[in-house]
Amino acid sequence: MRAKAIAALSTAALVASVSACSSSEDGKSVTVTMWGGAGQKAHVNSYFTPWAKDADVTIRQDSPTDYAKIDAQVKSGKVSWGLVEVEPNYSESACAAGKLEKLPQRVKDAAAKGGIDPAQTNDCAIPILQYTFSIAYNTDAFADAHPTTWAEFFDTKQFPGKRGFWKYVTGGIFEAALLADGVAPEDLYPLDLDRAFKKLDTIKDDIVWYDTGDQQVQLLASGEAPLVQAWNGRVSQAAAAGEPVANEYGENLVSYDHVVIPKGYDNVELAQDWMVWFLENPQAQATDAEASGFGPASKDAIDLVPESIRDDVAPSDNVVEQSAGLIDYSYWAENYTEVTKRFNTWIAE
Repeated sequence: MRAKAIAALSTAALVASVSACSSSEDGKSVTVTMWGGAGQKAHVNSYFTPWAKDADVTIRQDSPTDYAKIDAQVKSGKVSWGLVEVEPNYSESACAAGKLEKLPQRVKDAAAKGGIDPAQTNDCAIPILQYTFSIAYNTDAFADAHPTTWAEFFDTKQFPGKRGFWKYVTGGIFEAALLADGVAPEDLYPLDLDRAFKKLDTIKDDIVWYDTGDQQVQLLASGEAPLVQAWNGRVSQAAAAGEPVANEYGENLVSYDHVVIPKGYDNVELAQDWMVWFLENPQAQATDAEASGFGPASKDAIDLVPESIRDDVAPSDNVVEQSAGLIDYSYWAENYTEVTKRFNTWIAE
């Protein structure tokens, strides 16, 4: 289970905000569930609160996203979560299983009008933000030179030190291993898992695993793992706060999160109203990029992001031109369970 919660917003406080909420909310409230932390606070302030004020809607919150809870709510018919931030592999498989509301035409039209990449949508989901799996490095440890490719990231002789990876199969670890082994970006999928595991074997003793955004930054800033395959937004935030960390965007892997509506939510039309507003509001997306460090969902919003941080967010030209491509979440929707079992067995060996 993913843990993208990022720092210091009390889950208890968020849960308290939904304590009065039930499966039959009044017609003017929507419950938002995200990964929690400072990221959720930024997102809510940037693009939920302004819409709610204009539409006279009450925003309730919960965190973190939990796929088992979504499934249980839908199965019981008591759905209290309205707009939920999820990973694209989950949205695709849950959509196919009938666990999510399908997008109406008005939302699809708003996505097209708002400059959303069609590859980042499916029948039940729209993107809510973009980020990259980048090569992050400790600037004290690598003051003169740092890895700029995944091949160099895997080269522990030229660049000594532990390597941090997300302990999660959709976190770019296999894609990075294959790129490091010479696979061309256009040939990544379907993943050659035998080849990827063989490459990972070469640095297995040097891998330190993280589960959360806080952990990846701590590993990096402390120097325990001076090189980390990281979410660029977290590293950008830490750098802005004065930590000795930086992103390298060579061969970055672009990723994104989705927002979905669980099947059977009472206020589904109101939640879809927000989707339309969000898709047609590039300024709100740009405001969130500045506040959270994560990129806007729409390419139309990138020019509205402050110039001082624009090069550090997807889908800016700087990030896209250096990218090795977009994570293929259709592949992961189909293969997630099988690869996870193999991955966990490999870690334990």
